[in-house]
Amino acid sequence: MHEAIRALVCAMLPLAAGVLLSLSASAQQAPQELQPPATEKVLLQVHATGDQIYSCKADGGQFGWTLKAPEAQLFDKSGKPFGKHFAGPSWEASDGSRITGKAAANAPSPDADSIPWLLVTVVSRSGEGVLGHVTSIQRIHTKGGKARASGCDAAHAGQEDRVPYAADYVFFAPK
Repeated sequence: MHEAIRALVCAMLPLAAGVLLSLSASAQQAPQELQPPATEKVLLQVHATGDQIYSCKADGGQFGWTLKAPEAQLFDKSGKPFGKHFAGPSWEASDGSRITGKAAANAPSPDADSIPWLLVTVVSRSGEGVLGHVTSIQRIHTKGGKARASGCDAAHAGQEDRVPYAADYVFFAPK
């Protein structure tokens, strides 16, 4: 009897490990401060790859890299092109629907070398496509994209620097 139980437990260990890995992966969701209103639900999630574009500017005599705009391609969960992300910040789907947002909250990325995670509130929209009813957006799972800590001084004023990044964008709409 004990051998049968032992065999059953040993057979279930790989399954249990897979469940635990799945739980830990889903546990790395957005922190509480980046949650959209309870009246919204997930509409879709896309993956972005591209650049964060910075400009070297002086502010009160101090030079530093200032975000100019993102420039990224968006892909659906099957890897097919979905649209683009650009200055605004704006997102445009291949169907022509477009939204522009304003950052409402941010949290540090678990990856210290990456741009923060964000909650963005949609402030304008156009088109009746897939993005037509989006009200909030989360930027999560960021990799890269942080401005360099050096290289911006009077000799480089106005220069641009493109820093590669990747992120997931989760779009929310009213329930």
